[in-house]
Amino acid sequence: MEEKSKDPLHGKRLDAILEELVEYYEGFEKLGEQIKIKCFTDNPSINSSLKFLRKTPWARTKVESLYLFVLRQKKRDESRNKK
Repeated sequence: MEEKSKDPLHGKRLDAILEELVEYYEGFEKLGEQIKIKCFTDNPSINSSLKFLRKTPWARTKVESLYLFVLRQKKRDESRNKK
């Protein structure tokens, strides 16, 4: 029997994470305010951002950390709306 990983990043592709963040922040402009990386602020696109993030570990770590924060925020918002 396989155990389900408790890591929310397990099995999550970087492109899916980035697309979800862009959607959550309603575009690259607000995402660039959260993480000040040139690939988010200067002529941004999913493809150019992915290329940069895949070869820059510190930037990828920042994106993954922000993604985990967003997941927690979404969970909090859902629990508040149920009350």
